[in-house]
Amino acid sequence: MRRVTIYILLLWSSTVLAQSAMDKFLASPYIKYANVSVAVCRLSNGVKIDEYRSGNLIAPASTMKLFTTATALELLGSNYRYPTYLQYSGKIKDGVLQGNLYIVGHGDPTLGGKDWGGSAFLSQWVNAVQQAGIKRIDGKVIGDGSYYDGDALNPGWIYEDIGNYYAPGIFALSYLDNTMNIQLKSGAVGSVAQVIRTFPTIPGLNFENHIRCTAIDYDGAYVHGLPYQNCRYLTGCIPSNLGVFGVRGDIPNPSLLLAQHLSAQLRVAGIAVRDSAGYLSESDGKTKTLLYTHYSAPLSDIVEQTNLHSVNLNAEMMFRNLGAQSKVPCTIQHASEYMQQFWLNRGVDLVMARILDGCGLAPQNGLSADNFVQLLCYMAHSKEHAAFVRSLPVSGKTGTLKTLLAKTELEGKVHAKSGTIKGTRNYAGYMDMPNGDQLVFAVLVSSSNGTGQQIKHAIEQYLLDVYRRNK
Repeated sequence: MRRVTIYILLLWSSTVLAQSAMDKFLASPYIKYANVSVAVCRLSNGVKIDEYRSGNLIAPASTMKLFTTATALELLGSNYRYPTYLQYSGKIKDGVLQGNLYIVGHGDPTLGGKDWGGSAFLSQWVNAVQQAGIKRIDGKVIGDGSYYDGDALNPGWIYEDIGNYYAPGIFALSYLDNTMNIQLKSGAVGSVAQVIRTFPTIPGLNFENHIRCTAIDYDGAYVHGLPYQNCRYLTGCIPSNLGVFGVRGDIPNPSLLLAQHLSAQLRVAGIAVRDSAGYLSESDGKTKTLLYTHYSAPLSDIVEQTNLHSVNLNAEMMFRNLGAQSKVPCTIQHASEYMQQFWLNRGVDLVMARILDGCGLAPQNGLSADNFVQLLCYMAHSKEHAAFVRSLPVSGKTGTLKTLLAKTELEGKVHAKSGTIKGTRNYAGYMDMPNGDQLVFAVLVSSSNGTGQQIKHAIEQYLLDVYRRNK
């Protein structure tokens, strides 16, 4: 009887202390009037030790990438590599390709990426064409992105984001991170910055430029524009009198640009290409023959880059590929439906969830703290657990958590994904405890009147309180 009484008292004490941590958190002036959803449980037994409106839907921002990357790993496995095919129509006769050469994309986000070797792969492709005995192409090189539907722009994204490097068009045939660097000449305060050049050079691209040079010390410029359209509208401001200043935006048509670059490389290698490069967003229905297959880096590496540095392009392409599990071409609706059903079948209750994209840019997305805790508990026992956890930033150490909980008891002890948009700060992940157990947590805060740093500090204090009261 004595042991039972002690156990009940300890359990009651722990609950009161945890609730006390929650009371303190909710009393913060930056949390008090916000929309909040919190859940914390012990991984060892699944018992929830703290919660507040844990079923409430919150815009997840980049914590959405946890669902996207977990789905991709579970479905395809760590070693999966996205293929890109070189195919041709017509026939090869006496060294002449009597038809077109196609670059057929299947959602590889790494082609030409700065962290993936840049454009070095093009020499391998040229060599493959030479090995096929082709010395002249009586046609054109075509970038074929028809594996996705033609809706390269997610309708859930807001105008402020569209056209910037972090919200590029999503194509089955991606290239150079779908990102260009726009070099501006920064002049006197009040002057309009001059567009000097872009890297890469994009044929036919023009700008409507309204970027002002002002007395600021940060990049306040925005790039606006739609996929496939060769005009970019530049607004906002940059620091004055800095000489050359770089601003990043999206590449309007990466499929076409890749076809143009391969055409140029073939000509340098002495392979004549009769016509100008082209692109497809819908299949032309022609019979094609496989010439060469290029493979991406392993999915585990792509997932690691995605979560560690919160790369929207990677997440969106993984998400769009999920649509192929329903039917081709991949669509946003098919991808959303597939992800929702995939996790419902695995005990993650997404019945009321709203999933509009894979990276979290869409403010209409809605997930709860319970959704994240259920997902994280599932992934803790998955065969892909090691790859998934390795992809998560570490508190005070790496990625987007490099400053979170730095120089505290929890430095290096939290593996989690962050999510940030204006008025919103979210964190979901694992907390290492001294006894070898882990706490699985999700703290979601939106519609706050505080700055990002103020919300972050309140969440840090809550996580520290939970750790101290449960260690």
